[in-house]
Amino acid sequence: MSELNRTPLHDLHVELGGKMVPFAGYEMPVQFALGVKKEHEHTRAACGLFDVSHMGQVIVRGADPAGALEALVPADIVGLAVGAQRYALFTNDQGGILDDLMVVKGEDHLYLVVNAACKEQDVAHLRAGLGDDYEVEVLDRGLLALQGPQATTVMQRLCPAACDMVFMQHARFEIDGIAVWASRSGYTGEDGFEISVAASDAERLARRLLAEPEVEPIGLGARDSLRLEAGLCLYGHDIDTTTTPVEAGLIWAIGKPRRRGGEREGGFPGAELILQQVEDKDHTRKRVGLLGEGRAPVREGAELYSEEGEKIGVVTSGGFGPSVGKPVAMGYVAIEHAALDNQVFAEVRGKRLPMTIARMPFVTPGYYRG
Repeated sequence: MSELNRTPLHDLHVELGGKMVPFAGYEMPVQFALGVKKEHEHTRAACGLFDVSHMGQVIVRGADPAGALEALVPADIVGLAVGAQRYALFTNDQGGILDDLMVVKGEDHLYLVVNAACKEQDVAHLRAGLGDDYEVEVLDRGLLALQGPQATTVMQRLCPAACDMVFMQHARFEIDGIAVWASRSGYTGEDGFEISVAASDAERLARRLLAEPEVEPIGLGARDSLRLEAGLCLYGHDIDTTTTPVEAGLIWAIGKPRRRGGEREGGFPGAELILQQVEDKDHTRKRVGLLGEGRAPVREGAELYSEEGEKIGVVTSGGFGPSVGKPVAMGYVAIEHAALDNQVFAEVRGKRLPMTIARMPFVTPGYYRG
């Protein structure tokens, strides 16, 4: 693992007994002493601290960065209020998804958080798409996620002003004298905060947060089971260049002003195909949630069959859902088999296990909307 990158919290993870594994070019903790299941349950019940410093953090500056970014994403960026955050997608000319990202509108800039495995290509894509009139600066910062129903209890002690934010708002604060950028958001389905901090201050901030009695360190294993229960896509698995936003059930990420008849209709890569799918509903497959029976998890890559034995799709993410108490998965099925409560069968080691198409998220979200 010596060739892998390390986050500013690497030494702390090792000190805390983190089991380190390669992930997206980084050495990252998959779990700590509690183990994946207990870390998952602790986050749902109390509060977990995640190191997500492997993600790419980018500032875009120029005369009209919001208008310029709309040439690359179908989201409504121009209509964002200063201090608001929005989920967006980079699309290609075929309507496929190059990456998903978060966009924050600043006074005179945009702050973007992109996926770790895609960050180099995303930065190149931004620079090529925005041209020489825009500066694309890659930041060297840590990124921590404080997640769970007691995250606000912790922040009320350390940074009460941050608790005035609602879901998808972003602002700058101080925690124990450390300057931070924080948003009320996350990847677990729970209330929480994502906190960007100078790399040199990241370990001190993490130790301060972990000193609170509600907070435990959480690894990648529980991060994955939490996001799966929350029905959230993982790039390279549930969405990629072969999936369109409409097939992926992400129509809500296509801003109304960017749709047909909108004031800034289209103008992003693949717009013609994507907007036709929005309007005509002529896509042939759909991302769905899947609930299993018994205890056997159904993993990514398992093929899905109809009752008649016809192959109708594939699982893209799957595992056991500790909060649900059942195997949970998501995947793509042919549109005619995508109705809620429809029974399908996943092939696992030569056996076909029954699964039911279910509404996502699998757990009730705890996002704080005020």
